[in-house]
Amino acid sequence: MPAQIKICGISTPDTLNAAVGSGASHVGFNFYPPSPRHVTLELAQALAAHAKGRVQRVGVFVDPDDATLAAAIGAGTLDALQLNKVTVERRADVKARFGLPVWAVVPVRVPGDLALRNQIDSSSADFVLYDAATPAGAALPGGMGLRIDWQMMQGLSHPWPWGLAGGLDPVNVAEAIRITGAPLVDVASGVESAPGIKDVDKIAAFCRAVQQ
Repeated sequence: MPAQIKICGISTPDTLNAAVGSGASHVGFNFYPPSPRHVTLELAQALAAHAKGRVQRVGVFVDPDDATLAAAIGAGTLDALQLNKVTVERRADVKARFGLPVWAVVPVRVPGDLALRNQIDSSSADFVLYDAATPAGAALPGGMGLRIDWQMMQGLSHPWPWGLAGGLDPVNVAEAIRITGAPLVDVASGVESAPGIKDVDKIAAFCRAVQQ
């Protein structure tokens, strides 16, 4: 079975349609203002209504407070919450408070980073997303085109449903899946013509590469 596909940082109806039409299973709405992929609550509401029943809607957050989460959930009618830069305890609190599936992001630079997945349990997350760790002091926690060394993940056991992000694009995604066995792949900058600007042709090419 082909891997599931998440197109992250969707911000226009055309690119949402391209993702859905090309077979994506998930789209990500980014609620982190410093990101070039950030969407307002009004835009998220419009996109979410357009996506309803067609694709899973994942809200992407960086260390959010409860008010931010509540507003985004209300606007985006979200199906899951992807939490960057939060503690295990905070993830558990969000999961209990809002009652939605939580995606835990594990930033990976060296093999030892993969051990962070062992800190995750069913009270704090439902899904693990491995992403390339960004440099210390970077403005963004992801979406910078950085790549995990996939060989580190070859044959790795995964106690939870999981996916792979970080530097994926239409050219390399098939190899990434072959090496890691990823059941879901997540792309942002790899299907863009400029930071935050999704390219419908690249979205379609990415999905084709996964599905072949």
